[in-house]
Amino acid sequence: MGVSSYAQENEVSFEIKLSKEKLGINERLRVEFTMNKDGDNFSPPPFEGFKVVMGPSQSISSSWINGKRSFSKSYSYILVPTARGRFTIKQATIEISGETYKTLPKAVEVTGAVDKPSDEKTVDDVADESLHLVAEVSKGNPYLNEAVTVVYKLYVSPSISVTNYRPLDNPKYNNFWSQDIPVTKHTAQNGTYQGKPYRFVILKRVVLYPQKFGSLEIEPLSLEIFVDVPTNRRDFFGGRIYTQTSKTVSAGRRTLNVKPLPEAGRPVNFGGAVGDFEFSVTASKRQLNASESLQAKVEVSGKGNLKLFQLPEPELPSALEVYEPEFDENVRTNISGMEGKVADNYTIVPSFRGKYPIPSISFSYFNPKTSKYVTLNSEEINIEVMEGPVGSSTDNSISSSNNKQFVVATGKQFHFIKLSPNLSKIGTNYFFGSNSFYLMLFAPLLLIPIAVFSFKKREAIASDVAGNKIKRANKLAKKYLYTAKKELGNKEAFYVALEKGLHNYLKAKLKIETSEFSKEKITAILTEKKVSTENTEGFIGLLKNCEMARYSPFSDVQMQNDYDKASEVISKLDKQL
Repeated sequence: MGVSSYAQENEVSFEIKLSKEKLGINERLRVEFTMNKDGDNFSPPPFEGFKVVMGPSQSISSSWINGKRSFSKSYSYILVPTARGRFTIKQATIEISGETYKTLPKAVEVTGAVDKPSDEKTVDDVADESLHLVAEVSKGNPYLNEAVTVVYKLYVSPSISVTNYRPLDNPKYNNFWSQDIPVTKHTAQNGTYQGKPYRFVILKRVVLYPQKFGSLEIEPLSLEIFVDVPTNRRDFFGGRIYTQTSKTVSAGRRTLNVKPLPEAGRPVNFGGAVGDFEFSVTASKRQLNASESLQAKVEVSGKGNLKLFQLPEPELPSALEVYEPEFDENVRTNISGMEGKVADNYTIVPSFRGKYPIPSISFSYFNPKTSKYVTLNSEEINIEVMEGPVGSSTDNSISSSNNKQFVVATGKQFHFIKLSPNLSKIGTNYFFGSNSFYLMLFAPLLLIPIAVFSFKKREAIASDVAGNKIKRANKLAKKYLYTAKKELGNKEAFYVALEKGLHNYLKAKLKIETSEFSKEKITAILTEKKVSTENTEGFIGLLKNCEMARYSPFSDVQMQNDYDKASEVISKLDKQL
């Protein structure tokens, strides 16, 4: 029996089970620790007098019967005695719901060798020894925003056959930017595990970019594996009989020690780029006329966190009309991380004749291979406007030394549409009997029903209190999202504005008041409205980020991601609500 107590209304049990209490020195002992609620920080006893030959093997089962949930979780070990005598399996401990539970000690007697050991390996024993899920991590101590690859491999002994599997618990990569690399085909390969020949299959691949430095934990991946295990029995034709069983395997938790980017040598304009990049600024034209347009492209290419930093902005003369840039992204994520290019395309329209320089701009990044910062500078580009109005009474050119343009309007930037009009005599028209006469005569009669309809419409709008509140909330939501965008880089102000925007959006769509604004109620209402789980979790995740930002360090990249995600989530909810 194990120690048990009542946690709220449900009794918690944590017990030890032995396959036998008396065994020969040539037999095996199976020890199983079971609990009816999930727990953490399981600590096994030292197993004095025994040697662990297998384990711990974890098994989880959960079911609903007559509206009640049944849960069971166990850790099992296979032991072989190292000496004869009487031994005690001491207490194991586990934490459940914040409390520590212990099993009672169990006594085991080990005798001399027996002629026929009664503990031949069971089907579950064979499956436990033959299945291993391993998470291979490319780097254990990466830099902040450096790519880390995690590959989950299932090792299977040649003695058994895997028929199917299903994930039980997919890891959530908190504090990481993550990208799954799809495994299109599960091909078995030959390899070794702990020095023994095995076959392995790659089940999952993911690329992670740590967004915080320090010790970051990667949650384990848990799978239920269905296998065929051979037995010692044979069929009528002499073939070996196989038994099917299922086992739960888990890739253990992994901890990464993420290093912060060094302060020494950090450029002033460093924007968080980590990798190995090339940088360029190009123009589609070097010569053009006034009012024509050209394209200036600021581009970064290479390998690294291409989606997680901002591109530098060029400083252009004030006489050039510059439009908001169009972002162009061609990035693919493979097993080693992101690779490709990102660019901002600026449309520039000069208004006056002259020469205009696009000054050199710099881009800085951190190279984790060399552990050094690198600064790249673009070439200065000179744009010459050949024809057009003169922008200055004294000089048409722009000095490249101070990169400033003073524009003085001369009145010549506007042209007549037509200088030689072809005029003709207009005949005499009489008002009485004309179209204007009849229009003014019957217009009052036509305006009466329009006035009545408009009056009723205004009354309906004024009486629609809920509708007016929805419109106001919609305006507030747009206002606060706009405010959040302006506050990017200012963590506290950004997340206050973002949370208010999300708040008012829900007031508009779900008609709930501030006093009713809780994540549980929001989840229940969105579920009732048949909003997808992905969109619901995305919205709740944004609210949690707003709360966490009050006491956790959030990077500019994380703020940009949260703003983009807020726009995306609101867009998706609009289609479902």
